[in-house]
Amino acid sequence: MEVSKEEFLRQFGGDYGYPGAPKGVDEMRAAEFKRLEGMAYLDHAGATLYSEAQMADVLKDLASNVYGNPHSQSDSSMAASDLVTAARHQVLKYFNASPREYKCIFTSGATAALKLVGECFPWSRESCYMYTMENHNSVLGIREYALSKGATVLAVDVEEGADLAKDNGSYSLYKISRRTNQRRSKDVLSHNCQNGSLSDISGNNWNIFAFPSECNFSGQKFSLSLVKLIKEGKIPLQQQGKWMVLIDAAKGCATEPPNLTVYPADFVVCSFYKIFGYPTGLGALIVKNEAANLLNKTYFSGGTVAASIADIDFVQKRKNIEQVLEDGTISFLNIASLRHGFKIIEMLTTSAIERHTTSLATYVRNKMLDLKHSNEINVCTIYGQQYSKVEGLKMGPTITFNLKREDGSWFGYREVEKLASLFGIHLRTGCFCNPGACAKYLGLSHSDLVSNFEAGHVCWDDNDIINGKPTGAVRISFGYMSTFEDAEKFLKFLQSSFVSLPVQFNNGYMLNLNSLNLIDNSSQKAVSDIHLKSIIIYPVKSCQGFSVKSWPLTTGGLMYDREWLLQGSGGEILTQKKVPELGSIRTLIDLELGKLFIESPTRRDKLQLSLLESLADLSEEVDVFGQRYEVQSYDDRVNTWFSEAIGRKGDCKQKLPVDAMRFRPNLVISGSSPYSEDNWKKLRIGEACFTSMGGCNRCQMINLHQDSGQVLKSKEPLATLASYRRKKGKILFGILLNYEDIMEGENETIAGRWLQVGQQVYPSTE
Repeated sequence: MEVSKEEFLRQFGGDYGYPGAPKGVDEMRAAEFKRLEGMAYLDHAGATLYSEAQMADVLKDLASNVYGNPHSQSDSSMAASDLVTAARHQVLKYFNASPREYKCIFTSGATAALKLVGECFPWSRESCYMYTMENHNSVLGIREYALSKGATVLAVDVEEGADLAKDNGSYSLYKISRRTNQRRSKDVLSHNCQNGSLSDISGNNWNIFAFPSECNFSGQKFSLSLVKLIKEGKIPLQQQGKWMVLIDAAKGCATEPPNLTVYPADFVVCSFYKIFGYPTGLGALIVKNEAANLLNKTYFSGGTVAASIADIDFVQKRKNIEQVLEDGTISFLNIASLRHGFKIIEMLTTSAIERHTTSLATYVRNKMLDLKHSNEINVCTIYGQQYSKVEGLKMGPTITFNLKREDGSWFGYREVEKLASLFGIHLRTGCFCNPGACAKYLGLSHSDLVSNFEAGHVCWDDNDIINGKPTGAVRISFGYMSTFEDAEKFLKFLQSSFVSLPVQFNNGYMLNLNSLNLIDNSSQKAVSDIHLKSIIIYPVKSCQGFSVKSWPLTTGGLMYDREWLLQGSGGEILTQKKVPELGSIRTLIDLELGKLFIESPTRRDKLQLSLLESLADLSEEVDVFGQRYEVQSYDDRVNTWFSEAIGRKGDCKQKLPVDAMRFRPNLVISGSSPYSEDNWKKLRIGEACFTSMGGCNRCQMINLHQDSGQVLKSKEPLATLASYRRKKGKILFGILLNYEDIMEGENETIAGRWLQVGQQVYPSTE
């Protein structure tokens, strides 16, 4: 595992780091990406990063020039028009597409470009829309247009042959496996579909075959020779008519853009933030002239028409295909900034970027496959190349995987994501909007997918394991500024968090033998001096609490504890995780006065709320973490006070002290052995009885520290706890107690039932 950078360079030095460029990757990273210090950004498939020099050039350009709406003849408009024209040519050059054969249509992104094709393509009931299973949802979405016109839709698996490296354009190198035909129109005759395949239909119908240049799930690269084979009819698709080919290059074009002179696809889509980080919200449809002439756009807008009359049905669209297909004023300032991004790519060259990122991905992929538990069970299951029967299958700089425990069960991908954030590692989890590839590699059947949905699983939720199977995966991906240090940081994270030798105690924790002073829980005996050390009340959720020597109990537990919470303007519940500044707001309750006092370092005045005041006239229903509750709200005076009390947070890299208050406890107990509470089932404090509801799952809120009115954020203590207090994806510390009201028929405070500091605590493990 411990391989030095020198050894890595001996293996990959010819490809890593841009040895022939004006700046090497280390120099570029230090000068242009200072914001990445201490972290590893490994989500370039989601969005790569912009450089400081790139943004400085963009700002200088916009500050030095006047660019107006290009739909005019003024000097500023013509300046913008010239830049847009130059940008179109630069995009075509990037894909080696001749301006005589292709047009560049600017859109709001690759998704909008795909939508434009689906919306304007001449679908008929004789048409077929065929796409590979490994396609993004944005490609799948085109089928809605096709199905609505009665066309047939068909997903296929494309299996490349073993001699692909010797590709001579032969159909024998590909095996096309068809899935079920999809048709929606009621007037389509059943004889058009026979035995799960399409019968030949005559006519000059138009069809589309869509595939990604690189799968955004697995990183597998599809051979672009599919373009010619399909267009020339060398792959029998059992559908007559003219076939056009669409390439989703959103992922692949960052390192290997399709060469359209060699592989003349009809439609290619891309998003520029995937290539050089900025601008977002801008993409392009690169379309062949023949295909562009087929696109029929119904809607017209400003800039797309030569003439129109308001009160009669008369409109004459422009002849320029770019102007016809681009709605209204294009994002000309974003388009003007493209040249500053392409400047970086041209300096490094796409071939060097491809070699650089591939070297990192290959190194990490091989090291991951070598990781094993003590019983020789593989830790990592990698999707893509590992699943293919074809040796030497080309892979992009993407690694998608899941992790297994020593007993063969899966770590949930959300557990991996949460732990990665503690290590300063940015990665992505889920299915990445690619349901076909996700189901294929995870082995999820249609019934699995439906039952998962019925069990409540939707995109971006925490249901990462259902019925013992992962519902998604973890993905890392490298970009042009990624370094060996990023790769090594990630590998060390896997080693320390998922491959440590486990010791199974009776409380079920996986512990790291190298970082823990072991305690034999089985030898622990009852200690007579277990007592209540402190009591803390938190009236307002996520605000500071206050300590007391004694406090009354009610049927809900400690009186007034977490009885107030704050709601944002959008209806969301505010916590320190979202608004760390709440941690600087102090609270105090005076039971004799019947008042709640609240103060903030940013406010001179204290807020006073009566505990006895009735707010029945201001009651409403709110959603609190998925549950509906009837609550009482306050007037604008209180709302304004809290709005002004919220300041700004700070980041902290220094070591900060960690005490019990970091965990926002209500009760602190002294005298027992560390973590003995894990085994407690019940406990009695004085005359009050409590039942343990299990361990308390900790989040990053315990990493926030108050210092002189500022909220500082670090990685501790959660990172340390994660190394030895992790159980089934949860980081546990302390336990949750439920107060047992043994006095029957009482609904209010039980007379004389108080907790007091110093009371004896009697735990029970039975």
